[in-house]
Amino acid sequence: MPRITGEFEVRMSPQPPEAGGGPGRMLLDKRYHGPLDATSVGQMLAVRTAVEGSAGYVAIETVTGTLEGRAGSFSLQHSGTMDRGRPSLVVTVIPDSGSDALHGLTASMAIRIEKGGKHFYDFDYVLPVSE
Repeated sequence: MPRITGEFEVRMSPQPPEAGGGPGRMLLDKRYHGPLDATSVGQMLAVRTAVEGSAGYVAIETVTGTLEGRAGSFSLQHSGTMDRGRPSLVVTVIPDSGSDALHGLTASMAIRIEKGGKHFYDFDYVLPVSE
């Protein structure tokens, strides 16, 4: 399975709470660089608990651009938790969400935040052979 790595920036815009409360809500605006040259938009729901370091979030984003030169779009689904400071994150391409030259894309993504707050992705993927 090929793996690509690159950097990305993310802007998160807090949204007003839903009537009656509920989780925090953010709009996502991302720019991916490197072998995944793309932009994305999405939404995130998050909850922090009263216990320091415990929280959870879910998000959906639609990515549009090129993956190693193949143009199209796909959607990512995020599910993350922090259990008293221990992180767990699963980010996968939603099945059958790939379009155009990314039709049939199967993939998972790992996200790293390094010193200085820089964000990086590791993207393991499979694409059908183009005809």
